[in-house]
Formats: sequence, C-alpha cells, structure tokens
Amino acid sequence: MNNALNLLHPYPFEKLRALLGGVQPPADKHAIALSIGEPKHRSPDFVAQTLADNLDQLAVYPTTLGIPALREAIARWCEGRFGLAAEALDPARHVLPVNGTREALFAFTQAVVDRDADGLVVSPNPFYQIYEGAALLAGATPHYLPCLEQNGFNPDFDAVPAEIWQRCQILFLCSPGNPTGALVPLETLKKLIALADEHDFVIAADECYSELYFDEANPPAGLLSACAALGRNDYKRCVVFHSLSKRSNLPGLRSGFVAGDAEILKAFLLYRTYHGCAMPVQTQLASIAAWNDEIHVRANRELYRAKFDAVLDILAPVMDVQRPDGGFYLWPRTPIDDQQFTRELFAREHVTVVPGSYLSREVNGASPGANRVRMALVAPLAECIEAAQRIRHYIETL
Repeated sequence: MNNALNLLHPYPFEKLRALLGGVQPPADKHAIALSIGEPKHRSPDFVAQTLADNLDQLAVYPTTLGIPALREAIARWCEGRFGLAAEALDPARHVLPVNGTREALFAFTQAVVDRDADGLVVSPNPFYQIYEGAALLAGATPHYLPCLEQNGFNPDFDAVPAEIWQRCQILFLCSPGNPTGALVPLETLKKLIALADEHDFVIAADECYSELYFDEANPPAGLLSACAALGRNDYKRCVVFHSLSKRSNLPGLRSGFVAGDAEILKAFLLYRTYHGCAMPVQTQLASIAAWNDEIHVRANRELYRAKFDAVLDILAPVMDVQRPDGGFYLWPRTPIDDQQFTRELFAREHVTVVPGSYLSREVNGASPGANRVRMALVAPLAECIEAAQRIRHYIETL
C-alpha cells in the first residue's frame, strides 16, 4: 500500500460522526443539518431536460479533452464573467472540462508536484481538506497560512517568509473561502502573481463559490480578472477551478472546468488521459446549457440572500457572527469550545454544525478554527430560520 495513506487525517465528517455518536437528540424536534455544504435548491429543469434528451450519448466514449462546444461555452462564460478581452481564452488550449472541482484539485496536485524536490503545497487555514490530502499523496508537505479575523479572514501573505515561497510548488486559494466566505481582493491576487513569477510556483484558485455573492452590481474578482488587469493573456502560472455544483445547484452532475496556463493544462491533460476521468457526453451537453444561462444563477443568489438576512437577524444579538463576502457559510465564534458547542447543540436542539477545529490545523500552538463553527445555509429558508431560532435558544440557556 501507499505509505502516504497513513499521513491522511480523518475527514471532518468522520470526526463529526464520532463526536455525535451515542448522542440522542430530542425526538420532538426534526433534524436540521447545517453541516454539509450540499446545495438544496432545485436544479434547473432545462439542464435536466437536456441531459434526458441526450441519453443516446451513453453509447459514446467521451474524450478527456471534451467536446469543442463545451470548451467554447466555458471560455465565453469566463470572458463575460471576469472581464477578459474577446477570445482571450482559447477553448482549445486554456480550458479543460473536469468532473467537479474536488476531483480536479486532487488530480491537478498529482500532476504538478515535483516529487524530487523539498516542495510545499501552501494553503489557507482553515481549508478544504482535499488541498492537504492531495499534497500528502503527491509527496509534498502542506504549509498552512492562518486566516484570522484581524486580516479579514484571509492569509497575511505579506508575512510569509521568502524561504516558504521559494519551496512553494502550488499555492491554493479559495475565494470566496470555505468556510470563512472571505474574498481575496484583486490587488492581492496581482501581488500573488508577481510572487509566483519571482519564485516559480503555480497558483491554483478554487473559485467554486464565486457565483454566490450579495451585490449583483459588483461580482467578485477572480484570478482571471487579475490576469486581465495585468495584461497577462498567457495566464502563466495561473489556473482556476470552477464548478456547476454551487452556481447551478447541480452537485450530482459532477461538472466543472479548469482554465488558465496552456502549458500546465497540456501536461494536466496528459495526466488525465491516463487517469481515466473523461466527462460523459450527455453531461457535457447539459453543462453547456447551464453555462449559457444566468437567469437561474441570479435567482439562486436571491434565495441565499434571503436566508442570510433572516438568519443573521436572529443570531447577531447572541453570537459573534458576520455576513461573509460570499459563499453560503457562516463562520461564527462560539461562546464555549467548538466541539462542546456542536455536541450540545445536537443533543438539545437536533441541529448539526461542524466544529471549526475540524476544518483547520493547529500551527505553533494555535488553530484558527478553534471556538468557531461552520454553518451551511443550504436548507430551505423556513428550516434555516428554525435552525437559527434553535441555536439562539441554546445559546441563551448557556
């Protein structure tokens, strides 16, 4: 067996199951899960119809590169969304379809990391656990940058020593962040590109929450936006990861894309050809329909705005909690230890959240997730309101 498997930490939800094991929640209160970030809004009917209309494609072997029409739709969407010049993104060179960002983030790390070097994979802390697991299984060492409130829940990139950047092979970004919801500002992205040039590392920007934001007039910038602002049309050392899961409420479609540096994507395509992860053609055709429509995406954001407004009105008087920049998570501070809070909340109110310490690593004696919890506002509005009321009742009894 691969000895690196022994380095993997238990997944947060395994730890959560163990924490809640043996706890008997009140029978008169139905379960409300704010733990798993699985979108629950209705999937677009037209996407499902497109999928159904093309089931004859089950008889076709898909190619790893994907059909030209999908790569074209993705390229044009990126240009419109991130302010790129017309045809600045070449569908044949700068775009690859993937089966969701989770699969792509893991595989990308295996393809990019140089196993012969004393390499680091640098990521925010707290973080999406795939970053860490992918680094360990690629033979690299994870390096964690704390995301603290005093720095807007973003890493303090200016405080990172040059020696760390010199060893860095991949810098993972997540904007809006999971679980913090923080956005990496455009000017910071531009500085990071300069650092990548100086120290020769790859920026892997996980932007799967990029379409969940609050101000319709000001969509958040992404790494491609920074490339455009710098006139960097080769996207050198820059790769972005996007998905239909959150944007279009299609987590089961397993559809996303990777875009950016053509040389890196050429090597990644070679890896993927052996990896065996081509997207089924009927899925590609359904994905084209999703990427070509923004009406359902705007409606989706409106549903999340209503939930944040309602839940924050209920929780703000009793919790240290702020509206995030984007995404669908709340990242409040807990009045007691986060694991105790999670266990007692489940025991008394039948509401499930995730301890922040399960989503972060302790570095130099401190964990940026300690005494925080992640709440995913994915349930219907009425359930989110009821969950907030139960959480408030629990806190008021402490």
